[in-house]
Amino acid sequence: MTVQNILLSGIVGSTAYGLAHAGSDVDRLGLFAAPTTDLHGLRGPKESHVTTAPDRTLHEAAKWCRLALGANPTAMELVWLPAELYETRTPLGEELIGIRTAFLCAKRVRDAYLGYATQQFRRLENRGDGSLSADTRKRTAKHARHLKRLCHQGLELYATGRLEIRVENPDEYHSFGDRVAADPSAALPLLRHYETAFDETRTVLPEVPDEAAAEAWLLRVRRHFYRAETR
Repeated sequence: MTVQNILLSGIVGSTAYGLAHAGSDVDRLGLFAAPTTDLHGLRGPKESHVTTAPDRTLHEAAKWCRLALGANPTAMELVWLPAELYETRTPLGEELIGIRTAFLCAKRVRDAYLGYATQQFRRLENRGDGSLSADTRKRTAKHARHLKRLCHQGLELYATGRLEIRVENPDEYHSFGDRVAADPSAALPLLRHYETAFDETRTVLPEVPDEAAAEAWLLRVRRHFYRAETR
């Protein structure tokens, strides 16, 4: 897959969190700018390009902004990666990293991170009493690790305004995943703990995101590529 005008891309997922193991896939996420002139036709450009082997997702800049303004946890990772995990980092990508806090607001962060964690728990509930095949237990452990990660990262972002991608104690996450793989109901106390923690934590985030800053960045992207296309 060849996508032009990639502004920012890097390695995300388990490798970024420090939870990868031998055989783990390496996931990549990025954003690109569609040619500005393509935005004026009858049919707009494709907004996402997804491939497997390698596992890579690229979102068009406007779509990424919409996802980030909704506090989508996967999209949000892209602008908080450790420096060594970036593979493409253009000046416009640097600008985006510089305004990453503009996309945040308290309610959307809480709803998105707890919402995704709750979705993971529902998947675990549907897996039954732990009498599962080895492959299903492996997937259950993975979902449990991500449930715990989403809860922890979401609360930290809510409380501090910063998103730490790498987890502090990977073994703790793997142990939790193994316990939940044996008994999916073991995830419920953790989910309830974080629901209470969000209620009791004072947030540093604003009530609404700074959409004007996001819009201004996106317009700079459009102007940049329009000039390049019409020279």
